Amino acid sequence: MINKTKIRKIGNSYGIILSKEALQALRVQEGDAVYLTEAPDDSLRLSTGDPEFEKKMEIAREGMKRYQNALKELAK
Repeated sequence: MINKTKIRKIGNSYGIILSKEALQALRVQEGDAVYLTEAPDDSLRLSTGDPEFEKKMEIAREGMKRYQNALKELAK
């Protein structure tokens, strides 16, 4: 599926409007979070998040913050 959309000014930010078909393909609705990530081929990927992954990342962030000095030493 290829959809064309334009970048639009929304308040002080910019955004895109997704078609009904795109929302259905992503299985999202208004208010849901989506993630925009860089892909290896210089493109961007729009995807829905995995709640389990988010929990794991929060634990990892806490650990990295707690052991920041040790991680800096190990990175040398």
